[in-house]
Amino acid sequence: MDYVVRAETPAVELYQRLRVGAGLSPKSTEAATAGLAGSWYAVVAYHGDRPIGMGRVIGDGGTAFQIVDMCVLPEHQGRGIGKKIMAALVDRLRERAPRTAYVSLIADGDARHLYAKYGFAETAPASVGMALRL
Repeated sequence: MDYVVRAETPAVELYQRLRVGAGLSPKSTEAATAGLAGSWYAVVAYHGDRPIGMGRVIGDGGTAFQIVDMCVLPEHQGRGIGKKIMAALVDRLRERAPRTAYVSLIADGDARHLYAKYGFAETAPASVGMALRL
């Protein structure tokens, strides 16, 4: 059975399930509902008819974009699905985002090696990612 990546925003329940299943932090239904509505572009990866991964681009549509929610369920990792998801997101950015836009992401662990294949470079020491946990 092949893997396919489709341009679609996941439903709230699917979003929550994929995040937790892939080891990302859980998000409340309220947060997921609001956040998904703000997606600039999103994809869901399928194995047959079963959703097994996703990724999203959020941003203002002109100056700033961020790739978020990159995940693949553990039993499907190592099969190139993350690459397919990333390629779909970057292709859309290259097609639709202004050339002067800033595209960022936070790379957890070894994921930085995947992102580097798509042109992402570490910004430190010139700049560093920062976060505020509410």
